[in-house]
Amino acid sequence: MSSFDDPQAVARYAEGPPRLVPGFADMQRMALLLLAEHAPREARLLVLGAGGGLELRAFAEACPGWSFDGVDPSSEMLKLALAILGSLASRVRLHHGDIAVAPEGPFDGATCLLTLHFVPEAERLTTLAAVRRRLKPGAPFVVVHHSVSDDVEERARWLSRYAAFATASGVPPEQAESARTTIAARLPILSPSQDEALLRQAGFAQIELFYAAFTFRGWVARA
Repeated sequence: MSSFDDPQAVARYAEGPPRLVPGFADMQRMALLLLAEHAPREARLLVLGAGGGLELRAFAEACPGWSFDGVDPSSEMLKLALAILGSLASRVRLHHGDIAVAPEGPFDGATCLLTLHFVPEAERLTTLAAVRRRLKPGAPFVVVHHSVSDDVEERARWLSRYAAFATASGVPPEQAESARTTIAARLPILSPSQDEALLRQAGFAQIELFYAAFTFRGWVARA
């Protein structure tokens, strides 16, 4: 069973990102600002990997005119999203599954935060193209995930720094080391150049790096 399907692990999910992702709150704030550059006051946004509800809550609190469609393959994580959203849930429609279950839109913008590194490499282009197809022309797409050089030594060095950051943030050292080894062994992480190439192949333009924090990279692109 994945940790995203384990009710006990999911209940602790909200504690994780602030301790594992450098500048997590500021990354969300930057994503919001990048969306707001082009999204109207009453925008409809697509959130891929919406389970947990953290970015949904941040966006909904900041922009009362926005509505959201959130997609996630974990039913437990979607339950957590509803709990975290509270009264804000009235502006959110949640969909259980991958991008294929998302409404066709067209949407005024989309995000995929801390999610794409879980998608198998063979499915990345299809996923990105499906997001692109659901966006209005010129709409912004903000994506953040693990993206590290494919050089073996360089990747190992940055993953060790990821674990060191987690430990410095209060994660027990053995848990931080376990996370590092799991990421190295199981996640289909691509290099930044590969990630940018996939965005271009999916039809996105004006691809700009806006966030770099140890093993994480974030881009904004236009449909």
